[in-house]
Amino acid sequence: MFENFTFENPQFFWLFLILPLAIAWYIWKRNKQQAELKISSIKGFKVSGSWLSKIKPLLLLIRLIALGLIITAMARPRTVDVSTKTKTTRGIDIVMAIDVSASMLARDLRPNRLEALKDVAAEFIQGRPNDRIGLVMYAAESFTKTPITSDKAIVLSAMKEIEYNNLLENGTAIGMGLATSVNRLKDSKAKSKVIILLTDGSNNAGFIDPKIASELAVEYGIKTYTIGIGTNGMALAPVAIRPNGSFQYGNVKVEIDEELLKEIAKVTKGKYFRATNNKKLEQIYEEIDKLEKTDVEEFKFYNYEEKFRPLVLLAGLLLLVEFLLRFTVFRSFI
Repeated sequence: MFENFTFENPQFFWLFLILPLAIAWYIWKRNKQQAELKISSIKGFKVSGSWLSKIKPLLLLIRLIALGLIITAMARPRTVDVSTKTKTTRGIDIVMAIDVSASMLARDLRPNRLEALKDVAAEFIQGRPNDRIGLVMYAAESFTKTPITSDKAIVLSAMKEIEYNNLLENGTAIGMGLATSVNRLKDSKAKSKVIILLTDGSNNAGFIDPKIASELAVEYGIKTYTIGIGTNGMALAPVAIRPNGSFQYGNVKVEIDEELLKEIAKVTKGKYFRATNNKKLEQIYEEIDKLEKTDVEEFKFYNYEEKFRPLVLLAGLLLLVEFLLRFTVFRSFI
């Protein structure tokens, strides 16, 4: 009820210390305000109690209440209604380049690398409401799954649909994936352009050298965060395809070209990360989310409504009542 109620000059509440002093003064002076007549005996007088003398302290109470109202009015009580309006001034365009080669089905992350990535990336996308995001898939070649768009429903739907298939020749063309991502962003007018490139291998396919693709990213002012996904050592990964089309799994050595990924990140002023488990992958995307922030302006509008006027009017009315009672009903002839 009072959450939007404020006082502009709360220092005036110190004046409430006057009230107990006024009460003490009244008690000390009370007997001196009554007329006295000293006689030897009152046997010849008829004694009758007057109710007016008993309620006369009511005048003091009315005056104290009026004084309290005046002090509160001096503190300027008021209500404030705050409305906010946010405006995104400069957004970020992000392309997520995702390795979809067969090795991404390795089960060192749960349930496998590709599914773990999809879950974490979907949360990342949902946490970027003010930015445009696109998706690029690559194996031995690359293609754009979703152009950069502000429609997160489309991006999330496309992310959910990503899976390994034999439409792309197996292999890892890091240079192709990076170059396609650069092509998606080169004409962007956003204040910041970012590529998040994820792979679990080394560049062994494609006709574009990753270093050439990095130079293109630098030319267009595109920052690249690279992520190597996979445990250290051995991982249970597809090694063959059975006659029924299912994969046969076996322990395969994890080989990620970390030097290349570090070089791409360094040249483009990005950062390299290594995701060895699901938790680490989540932390990486959380860190990227913190590193790349969109500028958002927030406008606050304050509407103040002063509340001191009713208090002043009520205090004036009480003082008028006290004045009339003092000089009529409680009038003293002394």
